Amino acid sequence: MADDRELREQDVDDDPFVQFRVWYADAVAGADVQPEAMSVATAAADGRPSVRLVLLRGIDERGFAFYTNFNSRKGRELAANPVAALALHWPVAQRQVRAVGPVERVSDVESDAYWFARPRASRVSAWASEQSDVVGDRDELEARVEEVERRFAGVDVPRPEWWGGFRIVPEEIEFWQHREDRLHDRLRYRRRPSGGWRIERLQP
Repeated sequence: MADDRELREQDVDDDPFVQFRVWYADAVAGADVQPEAMSVATAAADGRPSVRLVLLRGIDERGFAFYTNFNSRKGRELAANPVAALALHWPVAQRQVRAVGPVERVSDVESDAYWFARPRASRVSAWASEQSDVVGDRDELEARVEEVERRFAGVDVPRPEWWGGFRIVPEEIEFWQHREDRLHDRLRYRRRPSGGWRIERLQP
């Protein structure tokens, strides 16, 4: 249990991405189930929100990356309103990380590298699925998979132009640590206009 953990300003790294990697390693070591699962919230041009779980597939000083079909609902919403919020929850460690900021596409080189690292069946499924569109039934979807298998029989499955990565470039990153009696620790990093980050404590 993490009830006795503290999150103090003097103990965290000045760089939130360094701090994130420390916490992520703790989540992996602590056997949190699928620690890379990340909720991503987007909004349409009219402000109507939607949220879903995706897998975190890249973290560095530029931000948090994930991959998807650009024609999916989240892809369309990010094209119309390129800002997103994310949250990761690690229940074993009793921690959360939240972030918000503008979104950009990752480079074709990065998208290709991730695409070709995926199992062939996952790449076939990406081609077969018009993500977020209505399909008549499961049989229709499986028939589309068989069609793609025939199309690319004997060759490597290429990355379609409508599939790739997004990166959330955070303006704020919050680290949340469970504490007893609801007096949780919350530290928020905010980008300074001059560079670097300001660390602020939020009330629980």
